[in-house]
Amino acid sequence: MYYVYILRSINHKKQTYIGFTTNLEKRLKEHNEGLSKHTSKFKPWRIETYVAFTDRKLALRFERYQKMGSGNAFMKKRLIRFPDIPIKS
Repeated sequence: MYYVYILRSINHKKQTYIGFTTNLEKRLKEHNEGLSKHTSKFKPWRIETYVAFTDRKLALRFERYQKMGSGNAFMKKRLIRFPDIPIKS
């Protein structure tokens, strides 16, 4: 399986990170050990959301989409919840 994941910093609640991996547990451990320069200053992290794909190309396209304007808006509206923003029913 191929995973697109969204991490949230435990200490900096508004900090999120989007990534791609084939091993979620290993990748989260790497982020929390400071092995990624993009996430090391906001560690520790937890997995907020992940989506599993059987197709690698599709997963990579979804990851890129999440990092773009409309994909980022979709992520913030549908895939994650910010602690200070209540969910409307």
